[in-house]
Order: sequence, then structure tokens, then C-alpha cells
Amino acid sequence: MRNKILLAILILLVIGLGALLAIKIVDTKELESSKKTVDASEGVDNSTITVGIEDKAVPKSKYDGNKRTIAVVIDNVGDAVPQTGLNEAMIVYEAVVEGSLTRFLAVYKDPQIDQIGPSRSARPYFIDYAIENDSIFVHFGGSDKALAEVKSLGIDNANGIESPGKVFSRTNKKKAPHNALVNVKEVWNYAETKKYRTNTTQRNVLNYVTDEVELADGSEANSVTIPFLKGKVKFVYNAEKKVYERYVANQLQKDWLTGEVLTAKNIIVTLANYQTTSEENNYGRQAIQNVGTLDGYYITDGKAIKIKCKKTSRSAKTEYQDLEGNEIKVNDGNTYIEIAPTNFQITFE
Repeated sequence: MRNKILLAILILLVIGLGALLAIKIVDTKELESSKKTVDASEGVDNSTITVGIEDKAVPKSKYDGNKRTIAVVIDNVGDAVPQTGLNEAMIVYEAVVEGSLTRFLAVYKDPQIDQIGPSRSARPYFIDYAIENDSIFVHFGGSDKALAEVKSLGIDNANGIESPGKVFSRTNKKKAPHNALVNVKEVWNYAETKKYRTNTTQRNVLNYVTDEVELADGSEANSVTIPFLKGKVKFVYNAEKKVYERYVANQLQKDWLTGEVLTAKNIIVTLANYQTTSEENNYGRQAIQNVGTLDGYYITDGKAIKIKCKKTSRSAKTEYQDLEGNEIKVNDGNTYIEIAPTNFQITFE
């Protein structure tokens, strides 16, 4: 009798284990089927990604994607102004080149425009920012040191004085040397002929997020004045459009070809030490100490907070942190990064 009871218990255990195994197999097959459906899908909306088996759609930044960026040095003086293409840039760096003059490095993530410019000559610190954005570097000449470093560092680049195909063209509507425009399509064609890598696995320098970043504890920043140039650079917040509009010498800046007002969703100010270079015939050219921990500000949606800008080496990405050491979240829109001398008085109103 005892043996019969044990045998019955054993049979029940076997049946139970079999049922559990069957359920697990069904669940596994359903999960694999779901994965195959997602992996094999064509025409999936690239503005969302699927997370987990609950199919929760998470929006991506418009700057996500594996296409490599291009970084274009853009003139900012005399007949070069107004420029074209700045509104399409993911990041626009502004820095002093010599005297009181500034120049831009505009970084583009798959730009949907035909022309950018006028382009002008490179400086070593623009190379730094092209490196940390994993960019193809586009410039029209450069200082002796910058040109030497482009070669010694093996920078993928298109240089207007080295006949890079049809990348550059001169417009007769501006005076030389402020009239060299960059053809975006030809940058990629040139990259293919030079066998440059056109994709990237690197993350963006800025931590762009789609949820609106609100600096609740920030100071009022309805306008931001940075004393670049003799007329000063000023950004004024447009509360209706939730962007900053750019002024120079109290003149609203507009795109040369489209007539659009130049705007920024975000502004980052980095306070850095500038020094006049020791190059022969340096014309007052500047060097920037951008490696280390620098003070700065993050400004968006009418508010500003103090931040730290940390760059551990020339090739490292700058990390922008709040004063508690957390990487800041940046609103999903274009950003001006103003590399201002430490003696500048940044004014908020």
C-alpha cells in the first residue's frame, strides 16, 4: 500500500513538472516570435524605439542616429555676415580667433540643407571640438599649427585650399575671402572618395532628452549678454516659441539664404583661459585651455544654472555637470556653446 502511495505522488510530480515546462516553452516561443517581428520589420518609425516586451514606445532625440557628424568652421566677420545654415546645426561653438573677432564651429547631424557657410580657416581648438564630436572636419585653410595638427592627428577633413572635389564654391554675392560656401552633399561624396568612415558608434557630447528640461531652481535668464565682439552678443528669450533669438550690436541675426531668425534652444557658456600663441606671424591668434574643469552656465527656457565643464584630455568628450556632479540633461534642440574668456562678465536679465 505504501509503495502505491509513493508511486502516485511521483506520477503527480512528473505531471506538474511537465506542465511548468510546457508553459515556459510557450512563453519563450512567444518572446522569440515577438523579437523576430521587431527585428525583421521594415519601415519602422525611427523616431521611436521599443523597450521590453510591453512594447513601450520611447521617443528618441532628433540628434540620435549612427550617421557621423560634420563640423564646419564658419566665418563671422565683415562680408561673411549674415551666414547660412547655422539654424540647422546641432551645436554651434563660438570662440575668439584673434583680437575681438569670433568664429564658429558648427556641428551637424545629418543636415537637411544644401549649403553652409561661408567657411573659413581652422584653429587648433576647433579641431578639439571636432574630435570630441567624432566629426569630419570641414575648413578653408587654417593657422600653421592647426594645419600641422590636422595632418599629425590624422583628422578626416575637407580643406578648401587642397582641392577637395566640389565641396567648396565661391559665391559672387559676397566678397572674397568671405564667400566660400560648403556643399553638404559633396562633403559626403568626398568622404566616400577618401574612404572616411561615415557612421559612428559614439554618443552625442550633450545629453539630449525629449522631456522638457525645466530649471526650476535656476536664475532668471530672459536675456543673456556675452561681451564678444565690439557690439556684444546677446540672446533674447522668445517665450512663445521657447527659443533664444540671437542679436549682435542690437541687430537681430538672420540666415542669409532663408531669412530665418537665428535661434537657440539651449545656450552653454564655458569660461576658459585664452592666451596669445607664440606662433610666428600669429596676428594675435589665441590658444584656449579647455582641458580640465571649467566654470560655466546652462541656459534654457528663460532660466540659467551654474555648471562645471569637465574635459579630461584633448580627445575626451566634455561633460557638462551640475554643481552636484550630475551630467545635465539638455533640451532636445540646437545649442550654442560660447567659449568665453574668464574675464568676461556674463549678464543675465
